Amino acid sequence: MTRPEDDRTMLEVLQLLTSDGFDGMGEAARCLINIAMKLERQQYLGVKPYERGEERQGSANGFKPKTVKTRLGELKLDVPQVRDSGFYPTSLDKGIRSERALKLALAEMYIQGVSTRRVAKITEELCGFEVSSSQVSRAVQELDPILAQWRNRPLGAFPYVFLDARYEKVRTNGAVVSSAVLVATGVSEDGHRCVLGTSVAISEQEVHWREFLKSLQARGLHGVQLFTSDAHEGLKAARTAVFPSVPWQRCQFHLQQNAQSYVPKQEMKKTVAADIRNIFNTPSREEAERHLNLLFDKYAKSAPRLAAWAEENLTEGFTVFQFPVEHRVKIRTSNPLERVNKEIKRRTRVVSIFPNEASCLRLVSAVLMEISEEWETGKKYLKM
Repeated sequence: MTRPEDDRTMLEVLQLLTSDGFDGMGEAARCLINIAMKLERQQYLGVKPYERGEERQGSANGFKPKTVKTRLGELKLDVPQVRDSGFYPTSLDKGIRSERALKLALAEMYIQGVSTRRVAKITEELCGFEVSSSQVSRAVQELDPILAQWRNRPLGAFPYVFLDARYEKVRTNGAVVSSAVLVATGVSEDGHRCVLGTSVAISEQEVHWREFLKSLQARGLHGVQLFTSDAHEGLKAARTAVFPSVPWQRCQFHLQQNAQSYVPKQEMKKTVAADIRNIFNTPSREEAERHLNLLFDKYAKSAPRLAAWAEENLTEGFTVFQFPVEHRVKIRTSNPLERVNKEIKRRTRVVSIFPNEASCLRLVSAVLMEISEEWETGKKYLKM
């Protein structure tokens, strides 16, 4: 329950929005966050203001001013303090993990002397302070345990799992190298999507994939009925080694793209793409194989390399036919994971070159953690 002064603040918020409209959003947000933080301290203490009780967890110790830079501008907040306690309001922390991770990546670049004046300027604007190694160290100590706990949290049954990789530039031993960012997402038994995990290492070869898949298994991943991914050689070998009995669906979208490399003439590309789509859109595997034979006969003379490639590779996209019709469209490609990778890229391109693998993993983890939280509380991806 709010106190009378909080009620007055709420009235002020309404007046601000009524009189100033969108121009009053910043001040309104400041008032609401201040109220939320005071209520959180009250809940933490276990008693109302000026109330005594055996359940009291500590003593209120006034407020500490804090300026936070947000999309609404600078907000000058009053952060509630608790005497002899590590209390800190989650109202200030929720939803900004990825922004904090981005700031840390830029700050680390600045400190290690690998940044440009432009990066230094961005860092100052984002962080709101002149960066020092001690400030970065304290920020890392706050954020890393949260992200590590999320990456190592127990998993459960996920019938459908999607796997993919992208690359980020990381400075290692004085050289800039491409590090593979491995990402796994899944659909749970209740139909919600979830980011299962991520890993960053210099190579995307079998050893990295194998360690990553083993870590998912060790965290309790089970009940997998289908893996969907592109045909990464390292991934194929690792998946077979760690989950030998689980069927694999090769991404149909990537198959269509790969086919274009075997089309001898530009004017044939649209027709070939349509023919392959017709194969994948058939209602059964038997029909798909019949259409594949027709495609082979059609292009055996005019595009023999395409015909040979199709006969050898397209059947890897047929596994989906053994699953419910209503699920097929959403499990036959890894496109949903491609969209996740685009969101990662949107954040990481600001950094361009990460100062180390830990910095890259931190930012990627923060982005994925927020995406996963949105998925788990949003609409179901599939009706199971």
